Amino acid sequence: MAALIERLSDLPPASLEALVAESEQGGLRFMRRLVEEWASGANRFDGDGEALFAALIDGRVTGVCGLNIDPYAAAERVGRVRHLYVLSAYRRLGVGRQLVGRVIEAARGRFDILRLRTQNPAAARLYEQLGFSRCAGAPDCTHLMDLH
Repeated sequence: MAALIERLSDLPPASLEALVAESEQGGLRFMRRLVEEWASGANRFDGDGEALFAALIDGRVTGVCGLNIDPYAAAERVGRVRHLYVLSAYRRLGVGRQLVGRVIEAARGRFDILRLRTQNPAAARLYEQLGFSRCAGAPDCTHLMDLH
């Protein structure tokens, strides 16, 4: 299923209500943190090379994924994939793949390496299918991609 992937410059809280509610039902807090950090200005994905993308299907936000300068790395040219979430009804349809693909595309030329951390086995498989390698021994990184 092809979703329209849109770069967000504004984030109305109502647009992510379904994602926040579903993620919290699953015991995850990172979607609420995304909304709270955007509202407070702590993270608006507006640094050099940063971006937040939404997947829209029939005008509804069905998933999101962001790109930040990696706050855990000591180098400016290391990016971090953040807050990938796709509503369960839209999983395994290529929406997550499209979102991460747009993040990788946005990162090329600005970042040398992309890093991320996930504890979700399905997400780990998706990242590995997209070319990320497992990252060993770093508490803040489970996967990385060399963009050279």
